[in-house]
Amino acid sequence: MRTKRQGLIVWFKHMKNTRHIKRFGHLVHSSKRLKYAVLYADQDSLDQTEAELLKLPFIISVERSQKPFVQTNFENAKPDKAKQYDYKMDI
Repeated sequence: MRTKRQGLIVWFKHMKNTRHIKRFGHLVHSSKRLKYAVLYADQDSLDQTEAELLKLPFIISVERSQKPFVQTNFENAKPDKAKQYDYKMDI
């Protein structure tokens, strides 16, 4: 059974602090220029993880990703006729 996970965007002060952030979940991406990291953690313990991250002195803020709650089933989506023609021509 798969565990439900949710992304956290963690803003920090220094790049060297990313190794401490790795302890709280799966580190996917970190940006040197903007000083943030994308981290995936279990949804069951997300409140606790977020609280523990905010206690660290080098963390500026923590934001939750809204991806699990966004509907991805699009109704009445009509494909473009020009694109359909291009697909038939193998362009």
